[in-house]
Amino acid sequence: MREASVLQLGLGWFPETHGGAENMFYHLARHLPQQGIAFSGLVLGNTSATLDNGARIDSFAPPTASLPRRVAAARTAIAAALRRQAPDLVASHFALNTVGALPSLRNRPLVVHFHGPWALESAAEGAGALSVRLKFLVERLVYHRATRFVVLSRAFGTILAERYGVPPDRIQRVPGGVEADRYDLPDSRHQARARLGWPQGRPVILTVRRLVKRMGLAALVDSMVELRRRVPDALLVVAGRGPEAAALQDRIGALGLEEHVRLLGFVPDSQLALAYRAADLCVMPSQALEGFGITALESLASGTPVLVTPVGGLPEVVEGLDGDLVLAGTDARAIGIGLEEALTGQRRLPDADACRSLVRSRFDWPVIAARTAAVYRDALQ
Repeated sequence: MREASVLQLGLGWFPETHGGAENMFYHLARHLPQQGIAFSGLVLGNTSATLDNGARIDSFAPPTASLPRRVAAARTAIAAALRRQAPDLVASHFALNTVGALPSLRNRPLVVHFHGPWALESAAEGAGALSVRLKFLVERLVYHRATRFVVLSRAFGTILAERYGVPPDRIQRVPGGVEADRYDLPDSRHQARARLGWPQGRPVILTVRRLVKRMGLAALVDSMVELRRRVPDALLVVAGRGPEAAALQDRIGALGLEEHVRLLGFVPDSQLALAYRAADLCVMPSQALEGFGITALESLASGTPVLVTPVGGLPEVVEGLDGDLVLAGTDARAIGIGLEEALTGQRRLPDADACRSLVRSRFDWPVIAARTAAVYRDALQ
């Protein structure tokens, strides 16, 4: 395989900004060079670094930059990188950071990593109609120029084809990845709880989510009202931060769930694997537009089974596991019934070895990087 050079246009650099798109960009930088893909990247942030594998990452504007300054800075930095490096291909991870530089790309192939429908996600979070329309326009401009699209799931492939008019033959599915070794800890559940200070004698349910409406956390909290009656010592632990934190805490208090639901806030990466290992069960209660669900993968890599709602790409994460891991619905009742059945042994769950084996065979980062490199080489034909 000949080496190809790719200029990657990211949303942010994962050690600085935690999100699914940033996570994927970060790990592609770490693993693509081993697949014969020379990597250089531009991101919003403060980073300037060359990794051990030769991948180079630079920021084009600080996170505090205004929107006009950010678009202009991205356009200037991309044009300069194209003149300096002459990459074989450009890969975009966020339409806004790419749209201003479209004239500079000329005939160079463009691959879009579709991490989610920006406009539709904004609408789901209550953005105004004008803002949503402008975001949709930006996306359409970039997607019209693209040679290939990488989607995380069949569900997102359908959105690209139906809502953005992308020809299906340009869409290729490459799921999210996870560093399997990082989450396969030697600690027992008892040891992990001791290190975190979690209670030893209680069934613990973990969810790792950004605290926004479409993640389904309100329904999950509501489900604990009935669950505590049937599993009196059940404890829900919520890791993550976001604009819904105060509203969720108020809801917990109003429902009298202070002893059954804990909001941990941001959990650093150094403790996240331990948290998955300490939980009896994880849950992904998403309500809409969930393209894949990296945290579900992380849980499985830790050997902890995960229940998911039948939303977007979540069912695709647990395909192939022998267990009833897809909930019947997204409402509090469906979530609560699923949690109760899982905790009381009425619902089939895969064992820890099966969870880890699935991740290593399908989702470990060397596997995902090889599949991504194949898409790039296809785009260069």
